[in-house]
Amino acid sequence: PDSGAISVFGHDAIADPLAARRIVAWVPDEPPIYDRLTPTEYTEFVAGLWGMERRTAWRKTQDLFEILGLTPHAGTRCEALSKGMRQKVALAGALVHSPRLIVLDEPLTGLDAASARAVKELLRGMLAEGRSVLMTTHILDVAERMADRIGVIDQGRLIAEGTLAQLREQARRPDDNASLEDVFLSLVAGA
Repeated sequence: PDSGAISVFGHDAIADPLAARRIVAWVPDEPPIYDRLTPTEYTEFVAGLWGMERRTAWRKTQDLFEILGLTPHAGTRCEALSKGMRQKVALAGALVHSPRLIVLDEPLTGLDAASARAVKELLRGMLAEGRSVLMTTHILDVAERMADRIGVIDQGRLIAEGTLAQLREQARRPDDNASLEDVFLSLVAGA
């Protein structure tokens, strides 16, 4: 960076990037996973990168696989899995080290309804444990139902941020219980 500072839960991400990375996980919308590995091997590999004790990693992996419906596919090479299954493998890999902050880009892409619900419940559980979730999505209904705070980005600029009630105020629609879609369209039109 040319200027400024980045702090992740008190860790200076410039001076001590490894400390910041240890508490963060990122899952892109097209997660890069190793096709030749099975989901079990992949999560084992990721846990090893974080220096997790094998038994702890194994228990955490089993829990995540059960929640995400990956257990029947634990021994299948990732190259044979659907996009949705690959998304769940990437999510399991990202969560195996219990990050304090998880950043997700379109986490429900490719998931069937039951899997999407499981992921949403998993994320809500993380929030209940005091962890933070930062999620990007074009599915405004999901953002409306899940987010405590919402940022509206238009053409690469953050044009509004806050709770849904605050966004309604900013969009000058405070009393009509407008949906996030209505608010988003109003805010973008006024930007």
